[in-house]
Amino acid sequence: MKRHLDEELKNLKTNLLKMAAMVETAIHLSIEALKDRNKDLATQVIEDDVHIDEMEIRIEEAIIDLLALFQPMAKDLRFITTAMHINTELERIADLTVNISQRVLDVASQPLLKPLIDIPKLSTQAKYMVKDAIDAFVNMDEEKAKGVIFADKESNNLRTSVICELINDYMVKDGTTAPRAVPLLLITRDLERICDHAAAIAEDVIYMIQAKVVRHHRERLEK
Repeated sequence: MKRHLDEELKNLKTNLLKMAAMVETAIHLSIEALKDRNKDLATQVIEDDVHIDEMEIRIEEAIIDLLALFQPMAKDLRFITTAMHINTELERIADLTVNISQRVLDVASQPLLKPLIDIPKLSTQAKYMVKDAIDAFVNMDEEKAKGVIFADKESNNLRTSVICELINDYMVKDGTTAPRAVPLLLITRDLERICDHAAAIAEDVIYMIQAKVVRHHRERLEK
């Protein structure tokens, strides 16, 4: 029975990695679509989201079967519940890339309001945080998980910088820029939320490894 459970847990990890790869691709393509104002790329991200949704459902059904059939305990149970949370977080990240792509379609036919500098930086931060959070899960790496959580502060700073610039330097000075500025504001918010979901995955990884809850209590990471 234990060997069969181990094989099912291995399959679960493999499927989560496949889903994570799909989500990382969606993040990358959505930002490339923004930088190039490429409607085809944006549309691809939106259409591909159905495959991520299908993967989420398959993983969720597999997790329910594991809980029902094997009634796992201790470390195995923490692994499975962490996988369940990660599955949900990845699907939410994918939804945010759809939001970004929809905003790209809104602005693609308009002149770019400003050179994109901090938004690509924030997108890079989001990609690396998601990747590192998944790597921490796969490798049971608590230090990498902590790094993801601490990196969330930088993503918040980048978000604030972009929002302040768009509002104060453009919308306040010239209200006619609003139709081009608002989609960029929404994209910035969505990228920062992707970082938040990556940090939530990292918090779950620490729980899986240490059975220690740090969500809402990040000060415990220093102890």
